[in-house]
Amino acid sequence: MYSMDRRKIIEEPVKAEFQRFKAEFTSSLSSSTLKLQFAIDKIMSSSGKHIRPLLVLLAAKACGKVAENTINSAVLLEQLHTASLIHDDVIDNTRQRRGVPSLNAFLDNRVSVLVGDYIMSSALIRSIQTGNIRIMYIISEVGRALAEGEIRQLEVVEDIILDEDSYLEIIKKKTAILISACTEVGAITAGASEELITYCKQIGEYLGYCFQIKDDIFDYYSNLNIGKPTGNDILEGKVTLPLLYALRKTEEADSSYYLQLIEKKDFTPSHIDELILFAKENGGIEYAELKMKEYRDKVVEIMHKLPHSDARNSLIELADYIIERKK
Repeated sequence: MYSMDRRKIIEEPVKAEFQRFKAEFTSSLSSSTLKLQFAIDKIMSSSGKHIRPLLVLLAAKACGKVAENTINSAVLLEQLHTASLIHDDVIDNTRQRRGVPSLNAFLDNRVSVLVGDYIMSSALIRSIQTGNIRIMYIISEVGRALAEGEIRQLEVVEDIILDEDSYLEIIKKKTAILISACTEVGAITAGASEELITYCKQIGEYLGYCFQIKDDIFDYYSNLNIGKPTGNDILEGKVTLPLLYALRKTEEADSSYYLQLIEKKDFTPSHIDELILFAKENGGIEYAELKMKEYRDKVVEIMHKLPHSDARNSLIELADYIIERKK
């Protein structure tokens, strides 16, 4: 388990720059509209670990230097991430995130969606302020992919598509593409070579897979710190990697009962408990952890192609932090 001291060690190569990011992010949003400012205050008081902007800064430092546009990009990418979380919570009707009430627990869905749109637009404005067409294009692509990923997930749930390729496609569009943009944009702002930019983009994508698989594993355990009820994904009809593996691995005679529950969307509390137990007893958690570690190993392999530096070492430590975190 990583303590706060361990997290500080990871941040050390960009300590001053990370403090600048936090100050700029806090002051980046404001409005004279009372409900909007209320929402902004709630968001700022409950903002998370800022892993994505930290990746922007570390990638830039690992490729040479943190520039003004690196800080600017870290802010706009965190704004984009924040907007996507607000929209996700509305779509999933989530009332808590990481143990903290989500925005739509305070405001109705109409206002929450508009707040998300406001923050998304703020990120696009800030991307224009970078003066870098390539960054603007990446941010626009991320926004489009996030929306497409959400719609694809709804299709998979509705059509009951139970295969690993579809699962990974959703992860790529919902999570990996944003984290990939963080490391890619970080390298771009550092003036890195095309080779280093490509490496950083790949690093971010694989870290994104690690991050989402870890989140999906959390759903199979009770942990109040996570702020996510056990079986919440299953309740929403999302069949993630542990259960996908168990269904694929077992004989049809053993899995047919569980497939029927999923096909009928018969997700009573007792049935969710049965599905979770089925996934655990048939190696689903171990398989998901194995896949996560495989992506982590790919990350480390590519990171060793970056110049040796404290920032590169912190990126490697951050990969371990992502897969070993407790919430």
